[in-house]
Amino acid sequence: MIAVLFPSGSAHSGVEPPTVAVCHRPEVDRVEDSAAAVESWEIHGQVPLSPANSDTSMLVVPYPELVPVVFFCLKQTTCPRSLCIRLVCSPYPFRRVSMMVILLNCVTLGMYQPCENIDCSSEHCQVLQAFDAFIYIFFALEMVIKMVALGIFGRRCYLGDTWNRLDFFIVMAGMVEYSLDLQNVNFTAIRTVRVLRPLKAINRVPSMRILVNLLLDTLPMLGNVLLLCFFVFFIFGIIGVQLWAGLLRNRCFLEENFTLLPRPYYIPDEDDERPFICSLPVDNGIMSCSDVPARREGGKTCCLDKDDALVSVAGLCVNWNRYYTRCHTGHRNPHKGAINFDNIAYAWIVIFQVITLEGWVEIMYYVMDAHSFYNFIYFILLIIVSRTTTNATAQKSPLVQIGLGVGDMT
Repeated sequence: MIAVLFPSGSAHSGVEPPTVAVCHRPEVDRVEDSAAAVESWEIHGQVPLSPANSDTSMLVVPYPELVPVVFFCLKQTTCPRSLCIRLVCSPYPFRRVSMMVILLNCVTLGMYQPCENIDCSSEHCQVLQAFDAFIYIFFALEMVIKMVALGIFGRRCYLGDTWNRLDFFIVMAGMVEYSLDLQNVNFTAIRTVRVLRPLKAINRVPSMRILVNLLLDTLPMLGNVLLLCFFVFFIFGIIGVQLWAGLLRNRCFLEENFTLLPRPYYIPDEDDERPFICSLPVDNGIMSCSDVPARREGGKTCCLDKDDALVSVAGLCVNWNRYYTRCHTGHRNPHKGAINFDNIAYAWIVIFQVITLEGWVEIMYYVMDAHSFYNFIYFILLIIVSRTTTNATAQKSPLVQIGLGVGDMT
């Protein structure tokens, strides 16, 4: 007589069941291995003991890795739960269909036009709305099936997995959205949760899930990098505030009071987006009010003096720009007040734009015009320091090291 140990630890006479393989997914792969073991026992005629045969058989369950009872009544052998377990364990029908629905959801989200589909009266919008309802129903049924198969609360239950909690949040947000639609309440913030639906694909693709988990694990390691970036921003921000606070407001104003001119200070033509920033007498900037270009009307350069304003001369006009001779601080910074070093917050915005290498040359010219030619050293040093820090961080990142290792293998 050969003693056989079942997964629960009980003994039974007969042929030894096959060994359960090492699982890869706590919720699914272990269930598949347990299901395979149970099928093998049935083939060899070895069925777990019933309660009538042994007192210890109460611990015997077909899937020992799962909760024995869920919802206080559904055992693993109960028909609804056993069917749900088989659906969750099946890799091809259930997971592949779920992945196809997620891809369909990505397509429908990309085809949505919020400006044209306000009242959703067009056929295009109604079709998208029908697809969206179908996708939500599928996600809700998927959640219910997993809850019945795995249970709700617990370490190995549905809400014990982080990605399942994300799925639960998406389904609950969709339920709130449809509830508000039935009451004719438009809550745009709830609708934005739809963009999280494609994230459900991460849990369906093992390689993608590994990369995302690795990225999340490296976030605490980036704390020192963020601290270094904060010091770089803070130091360069203080330097910018101390040197150039209020200088980008400098404009060339009229020395005299002219009632014929609508502009109190010089503004370039409409085709020139750059403001004319002058240098104060105490500074050594590149631009001064004497560099204001001559006024042009009708494609011709004006050359008359103010004394000739009342004299009608054919083809000639008064060069009013020559009277913008007084440079002092105005009330507006470039780009509708967004570019300046008036305080540390705006300085950080400018620094962030400079390290992205987008429009930094124009900002540098503003500062050079208002303060000094040698201010370019500040921007060159800022770019070098930021790029060096970024490259050093990228070289030490585990994701980059894995990518380099994969590249060497290929």
